[in-house]
Amino acid sequence: MKFENLDIQTQDRIAILTINRPSKLNALNKATIKELHKAFEMLDSEKDVRVIILTGSGEKAFVAGADIAEFATFSMKKGARLAEKGQEILFDFVENLSTPVIAAINGFALGGGLELAMACHFRISSDNAKMGLPEVSLGVIPGYGGTQRLPQLVGKGRAMEMILSASMIDAKKALEYGLVNEVVAQEQLLEMCKKMAAKISNNSPVAMRYAIKSVNAGFKYNINGYKTEMEAFGICFGTADFKEGTTAFLEKRKADFPGK
Repeated sequence: MKFENLDIQTQDRIAILTINRPSKLNALNKATIKELHKAFEMLDSEKDVRVIILTGSGEKAFVAGADIAEFATFSMKKGARLAEKGQEILFDFVENLSTPVIAAINGFALGGGLELAMACHFRISSDNAKMGLPEVSLGVIPGYGGTQRLPQLVGKGRAMEMILSASMIDAKKALEYGLVNEVVAQEQLLEMCKKMAAKISNNSPVAMRYAIKSVNAGFKYNINGYKTEMEAFGICFGTADFKEGTTAFLEKRKADFPGK
């Protein structure tokens, strides 16, 4: 499948998905959001893809935000629909994807860009990155899950400060807050992400799918995370991956999991 705003490279069970709109600092417009949905859906269905790394093209930005020109004249109804549709087809979709997604934050991650990074399963940042949710300076609030995911990651007080001040934090502060897992020099960012992805890719895709589901359940007000974990734990016992993993352990060899 060919994409206008995305590039995909796949090697050694790792897919690198790059948002390629450098002239717009990789800003998210409706077309790019739709393409990202299709790309994630496609990669999630490919048996040989075990981990996805998401990044932006160039050295300036991961995603510098949403394309404001697209919604500047929207009505209340259209605005609500924009948020609802975007969360459905991309941000919630990525958060609940069965394939682990690492955000490689290679520069500015602002507004919808930071919201997209937060929807990924975890984040690794270059040392020149800047992150923030500046929406209130435009008379609006984060609409792609930012008011929910940021407090989950950094705590309510810090999230309130970042959102209400509309200010950016640097990579060092993001690491201190727990917003990112690691900070490396920009030239080392992709290699670091690939190294982490390679480690992840050796594990059971089925077990990782249920681990993602169980962790996410703990952050849903209407779902019992412990019950979800117990049920998923039991389901794993009936899978080919469990049989292969336990057999390999007992035979003192490396497991070769069947895949998705």
